[in-house]
Amino acid sequence: MTAEPLDRTVDRRAFLARAAALATASAVGATVALPEVALAVGTRSSNTGLGTRMRALDQPNAYVEPRPEARADPTELTIAEAAWLIRAGKLSPLQLVEALLGRISRHDGTYQAFNLVLADAAGAAARDAAHGHRRGVLHGIPLAVKDNYYTEGVRTTANSFLFRDFVPPYDATAVTRLKASGAIVLGKTQMGPLATTRATTPAGVITTVNAWAPTNRGTDPGGSSTGTATAVAGRMATSGIGTQTGGSITGPSNAQNLTGLKPTMGRVSAAGIIPLTYTRDHPGPLARDAKDAAIMLTAMAGEDPADPRSQGLPDVPNLIDAASPVYQGKRVRLRWETRIGVLPGFVSGTSPTALARAAYLAQLAEIPGVTLVDVPLPEEWSVLTGNTFNNARLPERSEPFMPYLRTDLRGFGVSVTSWLQGALMGGNEFITSQRARLLLMDRVLHDLFDACDVVVQTDPVPFDILGLPEIAFPIGSTAAGLPIGTILGGLPYAEDRLLSVVAAYQAVTDWHLRRPADPPTAAARGAAPAGALRLTAEEVAELSQ
Repeated sequence: MTAEPLDRTVDRRAFLARAAALATASAVGATVALPEVALAVGTRSSNTGLGTRMRALDQPNAYVEPRPEARADPTELTIAEAAWLIRAGKLSPLQLVEALLGRISRHDGTYQAFNLVLADAAGAAARDAAHGHRRGVLHGIPLAVKDNYYTEGVRTTANSFLFRDFVPPYDATAVTRLKASGAIVLGKTQMGPLATTRATTPAGVITTVNAWAPTNRGTDPGGSSTGTATAVAGRMATSGIGTQTGGSITGPSNAQNLTGLKPTMGRVSAAGIIPLTYTRDHPGPLARDAKDAAIMLTAMAGEDPADPRSQGLPDVPNLIDAASPVYQGKRVRLRWETRIGVLPGFVSGTSPTALARAAYLAQLAEIPGVTLVDVPLPEEWSVLTGNTFNNARLPERSEPFMPYLRTDLRGFGVSVTSWLQGALMGGNEFITSQRARLLLMDRVLHDLFDACDVVVQTDPVPFDILGLPEIAFPIGSTAAGLPIGTILGGLPYAEDRLLSVVAAYQAVTDWHLRRPADPPTAAARGAAPAGALRLTAEEVAELSQ
């Protein structure tokens, strides 16, 4: 019998109270993972609940027999497919690592996805995996890690001048858990400076390109988890991890034909991640499909004594089951009957995006168990989600960085403006904005979600403000061949329901299986980009999440 989705049992009022407590914690100064603190304390991250995660990661639904084209090219494999081959003894972790390193060597000079490639360490870990005890579906799987996650003994810069020489004494909790589950860190990826925009140098020179338009640096690859997205889309990593404060997982995923999952606030510990905004920093996976996103989140999620945001939450449900399509005869149906809310204007117009959205809704409507429901936006939506109140994130950003702001403004590079704005915001503005956030939360939980179980999104920011889960996935392409994606948002801890909807959609479509062509020319890794474009401080302030 299929278990109920977690959102059927979650107390919405309790989540609202938790959000209020979190806002208070941010106001009084919660502990965050700044390098100075890490070097002084030296505490290692937590791997609490390893046994439970290992069992969840070795269930039959986690493994998928590979497609013929994936058998022919290991870099094409999803996690679930690679794990099937590794378990069957038909592919070794070292063969997979070497295939991906080969693509990095040939193409990352163009893509510029990686800050640092750990070729020797990844090869050694792959050889160890071949002889060690198999640890589930992630055993021997190479991953790309955004460069704001601590990696023990490996430089972690957040693409900033401030931390260019920082070498963490321990791994971020999420990295610890992925490695304990058998995953291999292939390298650290480019990102927006201090997680603010698309990937650039600290001075604003654009680096990482969109894997679907590698010769056009003007084509947005999404940010700030740009490098991870390009590495996975460009078949230089099997999967990867990023962070989201204002669209930084969903944006790059939509731009590069990936399935990105931003979990509920606290579902994944942010301990050991260079912070941006305490109440909005969400670690999560950028993957090739819903099953891979579920595998990654299963390994990353769970309580962590080092992060109060992760404590006291409902248990992690069976996400891999949720991301496994259910069939009635030969026909796909939803695992749980689900009302999908459609916001006003979602399919308005005749643009490629509007047409793709209309086709997407039509395809969803044909899946048994789906009910499409027109839902209105909550009262005062544009006011409560606009910049006046959204700017409450800026003091949270500035407060832990005040020592740097007092002594080294140049260390912030091109992203300095939003830190200064946060430092100058008045207390009254901040408190009023926090009250507005709680009012928005109440209206979303008790008005919007009274009529639906999940809701389409056109902008990730409102649910980032609230800490609610979102999943991004591909639904079409433009005439020029660029991906078109969409986002679904859910109730607190409803990652299982979101995954179930996307898994069903991906079982009847093939957008997620499409890959970009290789770049036409090769450049040396680390070479300065030809025809370099630069973002100004004003542009960064406008684009910053």
